[in-house]
Amino acid sequence: MAPASVRGRARPATGDGGPRPALGLQLWKSDGTMRAAAGDVVGILCLVSVAAALDFKYHHAGDLEAYLKGVHGAYPSLTHLHSIGRSVEGRDLWVLVLGRFPTHHKIGIPEFKYVANMHGDETVGREMLLHLIDFLVTSYRRDPVITRLLNNTRIHIMPTMNPDGFEATKVPDCYYTQGRYNKNGQDLNRNFPDAFESNNASIQPETQAVMNWIKNETFVLSANLHGGALVASYTFDNGNSVTGSLKGYSRSPDDDVFIHLAKTYSFNHASMYKGNGCDNRQTFPEGITNGYSWYQLEGGMQDYNYVWGQCFEITLELSCCKYPPADQLEGFWKDNKAALIEYIKQVHLGVKGQVTDKDGNPIPNAIVEAKGRPHVCPYRTNEQGEYYLLLLPGTYVINATVPGFKSMLKTVEIPDNTGNFSALKQDFSFSEVAIKSTAVSCPKTPLYQELERTSAAAKPTLHILVLMTAMLVVFK
Repeated sequence: MAPASVRGRARPATGDGGPRPALGLQLWKSDGTMRAAAGDVVGILCLVSVAAALDFKYHHAGDLEAYLKGVHGAYPSLTHLHSIGRSVEGRDLWVLVLGRFPTHHKIGIPEFKYVANMHGDETVGREMLLHLIDFLVTSYRRDPVITRLLNNTRIHIMPTMNPDGFEATKVPDCYYTQGRYNKNGQDLNRNFPDAFESNNASIQPETQAVMNWIKNETFVLSANLHGGALVASYTFDNGNSVTGSLKGYSRSPDDDVFIHLAKTYSFNHASMYKGNGCDNRQTFPEGITNGYSWYQLEGGMQDYNYVWGQCFEITLELSCCKYPPADQLEGFWKDNKAALIEYIKQVHLGVKGQVTDKDGNPIPNAIVEAKGRPHVCPYRTNEQGEYYLLLLPGTYVINATVPGFKSMLKTVEIPDNTGNFSALKQDFSFSEVAIKSTAVSCPKTPLYQELERTSAAAKPTLHILVLMTAMLVVFK
């Protein structure tokens, strides 16, 4: 993310409701005990080979694809592998989904994603996500925390968003190479619609694929993994007077939540929380930074996720060296392992629920937001009438609105439920409503730019009113 100068067929469900890896055909002895069939031996060997194949090295396109297919083959009921699109050079943009219901969204189970290698020459995140996959699948039904996490969360992992850039980086470098960009020479983290100013960059295939992906899922929380610094950066990356950028900090309506998310990662990382940065000129207190405070960025992915995707995303800079030697990867995994897991748990912060009509049918596109923190593009329910709001523990008034009908307000006391792997549940039922809500989309225009203009236009009117009041007082 940083500028070049800085960072250059599964068996039936078991007792706890979770699937097991498919290990082949089971045969039974006359006494009712199970004996291993040849298929079991082959399956076990397959699992061992998959685990053994993931050593600490860089995995190029062929190896990465083979590994993901191997994991899905070994854990077909726990994983779902698909491509969300292709790069400029035609490489698949692979996503491995993990969870109890990996193939589709289930009501009440939040969607989480990790994306890495957006800049092709920033490589640590790519390998960390492969090792995260390995850890999750091998820990399922062995580790109770990971088992509950996967049973209650649908986790999407994209190891590389820019496979062409990675393959183009022939000579690894700590600072900068042309592999940062995609095949068309475009920086993918400057390529999204921007909420503050018009972005004239031509939307790239990789960017469009991610935008479609965000549109088609109900993502709640996300992080994108970069290299070239050691810090957790949070939205906004861009800003204007409406968000306070004139004071060097671009504040979102959910700034408190973003600070918590960034600290969750930094304080669970081996050293990020120390805030030392990568040189004497650059320090990050507690290992976090507001994106705009670090440097202004137009067309970034994390702002797009938050404004148009209804998904809280932060940017994780994992290494001072953008493309470090492979013999350092094991150390990076040890540094990031706990943080990667703890961050996923935060998808269960806050409150969730459904909005339904008098017949119990879901109402899509109802606006549901916490009072006092409206989003410039209002957060709406999905096709199942679901909403998810990430909020820190506390008391909130939740406002549900179906256009054309009276709003419904409910006061909720939100606990910290991340350890229980379920946000507080609060449903809304509109007894007088029996409608099919039409699809609503938020225009891909600089929304905060329009808000700034509105604010500026209102100021002269306010000044005139103040002046007139003063004159009336004088004359009286």
